[in-house]
Amino acid sequence: MTHRKTLLIGATLLALSACSAHAALPPAAGFGPRPQLPEPRKQLIPKVKIAPAVGWPAGAAPTAAPGFAVRPFATGLTHPRWLYRLPNGDVLVAETNGPPEKPRDIKGWVMGKVMKKAGAGVPSPERITLLRDADGDGVAETRQVFLSGLRSPFGMVLVGDTLFVADTDAVLAFDYRPGATSLSGPGRKVADLPAFPIDHHWTKNIIANREGTKLYVTVGSNSNVGENGLDKEVERAAILEMNLDGSGRRIFASGLRNPNGLAWQPQSGQLWTTVNERDEIGDDLVPDYMTSVRDGGFYGWPFSWYGQHVDTRIKEKDRRPDLVARAIVPDYALGSHTASLGLAFDDAGLFPARYRNGAFIGQHGSWNRGEFNGYQVIFVPFAGGMPSGPAEPVLTGFLDDKGQAMGRPVGVILDKAGALLVADDVGNTVWRVTPAA
Repeated sequence: MTHRKTLLIGATLLALSACSAHAALPPAAGFGPRPQLPEPRKQLIPKVKIAPAVGWPAGAAPTAAPGFAVRPFATGLTHPRWLYRLPNGDVLVAETNGPPEKPRDIKGWVMGKVMKKAGAGVPSPERITLLRDADGDGVAETRQVFLSGLRSPFGMVLVGDTLFVADTDAVLAFDYRPGATSLSGPGRKVADLPAFPIDHHWTKNIIANREGTKLYVTVGSNSNVGENGLDKEVERAAILEMNLDGSGRRIFASGLRNPNGLAWQPQSGQLWTTVNERDEIGDDLVPDYMTSVRDGGFYGWPFSWYGQHVDTRIKEKDRRPDLVARAIVPDYALGSHTASLGLAFDDAGLFPARYRNGAFIGQHGSWNRGEFNGYQVIFVPFAGGMPSGPAEPVLTGFLDDKGQAMGRPVGVILDKAGALLVADDVGNTVWRVTPAA
């Protein structure tokens, strides 16, 4: 096939997808413990609407909701995706992106072009950078390359004197001493992770239990809905559990299409995750979600969505009615195609009391939808260890009046003072959110 013909096919697919019908429901219908779930509408040609990445004009910033204030914590980064706070208050930021992957077909080629336009085409810096605010003024005056030579790093967690990093293909361990501004050496490989030759969802997050004896690692699916073959999904769409040395490895929970955020809910001590659900069955399906994670729990992917709603795109020979029958309904929907990634519970007390124990969520933003959804940081209140009210915006204004992305929020954490830090991979900034003065 000639390059000209390939470009023509790609342009045609984009044009046809842009002409598809718009969402039937308002975005709010896809949020909460009981989202509205219309009938699926299979898309022969995937609907594509993206916000082209343009970055922030000088002096511009996201819009903080009433009661909040926002300012840059660090600027001039390169595709900052994920954040981790060390005990001394230093902040680690993974400057990273997915590894290069050759498209498998025309659809993959087109989607690669689309995602590049949305800001996902930046070559991965393959590093973790340390940010230090020594004087406590809310701005990091120290920036130092902490680790380099990694492979699409994402999640980070310190256990004792060992820093664990989840590269896209392995869990690595590095010796750490308090106050260090850089680490050297290749690290020790603790465990391989599912990756190449296909690595559809490359982000691997990692967290430790409170006793510091177990690691939990997220691994997204290798496809939208199993179309690359279920043999390519071994240990994927899952959260893995392992000992600190990689032994005792097992699937802790499965059927989670693309889990990203991981956090322990302060009241219940339960593990929670944010999950990106499947595409191409309508603007209003399937809602991304956050949920408590049960040991041994199965959450539907790819055989069903939002509990026992069977996905008829699965080949008949591959269907698993036994698994569908026990698929767990997620606890809280976060809107269709919002790409909800970051998750952090407020356990610090800087914000007013009503925010205590609730969840801050970074929503990277939609592509498979006629109207934009996500592109914001939201808050969900909790009581008794469970969501207790509607989602509320915290940071908005990431899109300009032309529908272009000045920024896209990803990871969220609380800093040592209890302020919210937000990684913005299009704006190349870490934002700091505090109560308004």
